[in-house]
Amino acid sequence: MELPEPSPNQAIFICTVAVKKPHRYRPGTVALREIRRYQKSTELLIRKLPFQRLVRDIAQEFKTDLRFQSSAVSALHVASEAY
Repeated sequence: MELPEPSPNQAIFICTVAVKKPHRYRPGTVALREIRRYQKSTELLIRKLPFQRLVRDIAQEFKTDLRFQSSAVSALHVASEAY
């Protein structure tokens, strides 16, 4: 038993209805949402260990054999992210 072939009008209708585009936000909408999210949050965005290595590397250029209290590195971290 063979199925009847669709007429040209039906074939065009089937092709156009079957494909649905994915939803996209307008340019800038997602960026504004991320800005609001990160301004509202208080967590630190830079990881602690890479920041600590950066601080020690910069301090090494000025004076060798410097030691840091953990609270000092933490204060630098918070201040730099608040800036």
